[in-house]
Amino acid sequence: MAAISASQVKELRERTGLGMMECKKALTEAGGDIDQAIEDLRKNSGLKAAKKADRTAAEGVVVSRVADDGSVGVMVEINSETDFVARDDNFKAFAAKIADAFFAAKSEDVAAVMNGELETAREQLVQKIGENIGVRRAIVVNAAAGNLVGAYVHGGRIGVLTELKGGTTDAAKDVAMHVAAINPAVAHPEEMPQAQLDEEKAIILAQPDMAGKPEQIAEKMVQGRLKKYLAENSLTEQPFVKDPNVSVREFVKAAGGEVVGFTRFEVGEGIEKEEVDFAKEVMEQAKRS
Repeated sequence: MAAISASQVKELRERTGLGMMECKKALTEAGGDIDQAIEDLRKNSGLKAAKKADRTAAEGVVVSRVADDGSVGVMVEINSETDFVARDDNFKAFAAKIADAFFAAKSEDVAAVMNGELETAREQLVQKIGENIGVRRAIVVNAAAGNLVGAYVHGGRIGVLTELKGGTTDAAKDVAMHVAAINPAVAHPEEMPQAQLDEEKAIILAQPDMAGKPEQIAEKMVQGRLKKYLAENSLTEQPFVKDPNVSVREFVKAAGGEVVGFTRFEVGEGIEKEEVDFAKEVMEQAKRS
């Protein structure tokens, strides 16, 4: 029987997201062949598919669809447990099917769209791949009359839908690319939540150079720095990523449009990921054996 090293178990865990003992058992049965162990695990995963649902799925992809005339756009986040599975062709095909279904339904109701055939397909994929897979969220942007939607997805992990009043589909896509890269907090300065401005003001007042300043001067300094903060965090005021000599507002205006708003999805944002200390887990297992 081939000796199974901790590094082999670690690699199989990283590639599959499965537990240490399950990986060690699979490697032992496969004679230390990692690829064979993965194949065997996939063949047997249907027996354990129901146990995958409680695992954290914080990897995955963002997919989007936009009508040819820019009248409507849809974006969906589909999650897996590991980035390895997110790159799997079966998972990619499933994600594309999901995007098409949400675009056809023009709905953000995940439960309603997934009910029936798509949920069956999801369960079959869980059985085939051996990981928890789920459709987390969806957004539909229906452009107002005279407006248009643009979309950009970066590396499958960051997706953006933008809406412009007038302009061109190319400009809308370029603005979506900017949002993906720079991640502004709001579309327009006036949309910044007051609570966030109050927090920023408190930070400014606590800075060393504010100490001892007369109230009137301090207020002027605060307002100046808040104005800079808004410019740095508002989409329309930011230097355009493809031409920093103009703001996003100016770029869109030159294309004949105005920025209406945007939605940005990043895979796994807001999901608490479980951090596993592999060395500690090995030591604890060794003590029990």
